[in-house]
Amino acid sequence: MKLPVATEWALHCATSLAQLEPGTTASAADLAEYFDLPAAYLAKQLQALTRAGLLAATTGPRGGFRLGGAPADITLLQIVEAVDGAAAPYECREIRQQGRGALPASWCRHECILAVKMADAHQAWRTSLGAVTLADILADLPEGAPTRTRSLLVRRGS
Repeated sequence: MKLPVATEWALHCATSLAQLEPGTTASAADLAEYFDLPAAYLAKQLQALTRAGLLAATTGPRGGFRLGGAPADITLLQIVEAVDGAAAPYECREIRQQGRGALPASWCRHECILAVKMADAHQAWRTSLGAVTLADILADLPEGAPTRTRSLLVRRGS
């Protein structure tokens, strides 16, 4: 499975926002500059996270984005699904019943075993991501990372 680049952006931005002091915001432009990303496209991903309630947005000169909840309450799965949706990446089209190699209908009474195994793998992936919170990620960062992030990301005058 290959996820869009926007997924990486959303995960890193959420992790960076989780490192800020409570109530502190960073603008889309600040985050885009911090990661050298296109601001307009990044803003769309941040809005998707905001619509999902994972980020909160404020307007005005001191406005920007902050986490919409505690890091312990936001999972990687929630972030991924806010940007990419929850649809399974594999869809069996039952080609086993088509063409010269079409199987007899009596052999296809049960769901395709490949579809079953792919669904199992997708569920395991979802379970794994759903078990990891931003707090877990923060706990695994190098000791000085949050201080560095705050010093480079927080807007002057915030």
